[in-house]
Amino acid sequence: MERLVSGIHKFQADVFAPNLAFFRKLADGQTPQALFITCSDSRVVPDLICQADPGDLFVLRNAGNIVPPYTPGTPSGEAATIEYAIRGLGIRHVVVCGHTRCGAMQAVADPQCTASMPRVRQWLDHAQAAAEIVCGCYNHLTGEARAKVLVQENVLVQLEHLRTHPTVAAAMAADELTLHAWVYKMETGEVFAYDPVSGQFAPLLVGEEVTAEYAPSRRAAVAQAV
Repeated sequence: MERLVSGIHKFQADVFAPNLAFFRKLADGQTPQALFITCSDSRVVPDLICQADPGDLFVLRNAGNIVPPYTPGTPSGEAATIEYAIRGLGIRHVVVCGHTRCGAMQAVADPQCTASMPRVRQWLDHAQAAAEIVCGCYNHLTGEARAKVLVQENVLVQLEHLRTHPTVAAAMAADELTLHAWVYKMETGEVFAYDPVSGQFAPLLVGEEVTAEYAPSRRAAVAQAV
């Protein structure tokens, strides 16, 4: 904790004070460029990865970058955040970003990992479709290759869950919202985006905007580069 407290003082002196006008403007309101849904993993830092400034990203984080399907009459923090991002802030881009070496996905693949964590196990049931897709379509893969596929398939499954939310469906029908499926490769710092035409995750290039709005229900083989 001492390091965190020291960091706060350093931020106030070295970052906040020299950029006082910028932070005062932020205090008047926010206009983020995207809703960024990603994992709680401490090694994944959206603002750092995207080199974003404060106010650029509206971030939703949880174990496994999960978006529970919309359930009428059942409030959730995820549903409320998604609704506020789109209707309250007018956000026009939503990114679901998974990452390699994801502990949540390891637990999905091996339920014994969460034998003593019933709440975690229940939460990860929202990723069960990804696990079954991997078993049904990629049973020939093992080890690291299989783990990477599970991360990718989970991102696409959560994107499908996202589409069940009324706010998302309405915004997409009005052509006011674009969805993006990304995977952050922790080992190299690369980000891979899903291309619905090829059914593959490919490196995200400068100036390129790949969407997953028309992702096929049956994905092609896993991208070799991820």
